[in-house]
Amino acid sequence: MSKKIALLFAGQGAQSVGMGKDIAEMWPEASRVFETANQLLGYDLADVAFNGPVEELTKTSICQPALYVHGYACLTVLRKLVPNFEFHAAAGLSLGEFTAHAAAGTFSFEDGLRLVDARARFMQHACETSQGGMAAIIGADENQVRDLAAAADVDVANLNCPGQVVISGEASKVAIAAGMAKDFGARKAVELTVAGAFHSRLMEPAYQRLQETLAATSIQSPSVPVVCNVDAIAVSDPQDIRRSLADQVTGSVRWTESVEYLLDHLGCDLLVELGPGGVLAGLASRIRKGTPVLSAGNAATLADLADELKAS
Repeated sequence: MSKKIALLFAGQGAQSVGMGKDIAEMWPEASRVFETANQLLGYDLADVAFNGPVEELTKTSICQPALYVHGYACLTVLRKLVPNFEFHAAAGLSLGEFTAHAAAGTFSFEDGLRLVDARARFMQHACETSQGGMAAIIGADENQVRDLAAAADVDVANLNCPGQVVISGEASKVAIAAGMAKDFGARKAVELTVAGAFHSRLMEPAYQRLQETLAATSIQSPSVPVVCNVDAIAVSDPQDIRRSLADQVTGSVRWTESVEYLLDHLGCDLLVELGPGGVLAGLASRIRKGTPVLSAGNAATLADLADELKAS
């Protein structure tokens, strides 16, 4: 394979009922990933991912482990279909950063799942004890949205791609910010249906608890560069990794810069998204038009991806 590949893993919001079902039915390796997760978590995560209901899968405490397990199962299948498969860097949006680290061997699949399960429960608790909201600000640049966020006393949560920035904070303040958005250069503001104010100061209790969990987790330098959300650079020192994974709970997801780092600094010339929906592929095309990006999240698309990689 002549391409320099970066793996991408999606975050919360990309989930869909049925994800992983066909790959678990087709490949025993994928089935074993879900079985291991069920045993470790103590509940039937696979059943919720495969069959829903959607209200259950959407819960933060279930959605995050489900996406982590699904992304890792997709990678497991890809490694089976393409025995000499190699990737050269990895990144993930929010929760997906944990999957990227598991893919790169920073921690084992099992330790990563324990981290994700803890993170998800901590974040859900923070949501339940605050009244938070989020909104996508469309058509404004980063500085305009930062001015808007400061005026409304909310936080900048996600810098997804040029012209799409998400704000987060107290629900009443997010609503005020959405109403003011056009005065700050935005084309429109869309309030999001979310459980709470992710990547904002309202997640501080989750940040504190996740720090403790990370401190007790065995972490080593990844086998390939993993780009962190909060700094948009590769992190390799275990203590830097612990810090960056904790910081992203309350910090901004600098996704635009992360993708640019993969392309410009690390020299990746093919992005491969493993997960449901193709959300990151869409963002990548808006961050850098013409960037080669492939997405796979089910049996058919994984088989197609494997064929394409073997032919390259």
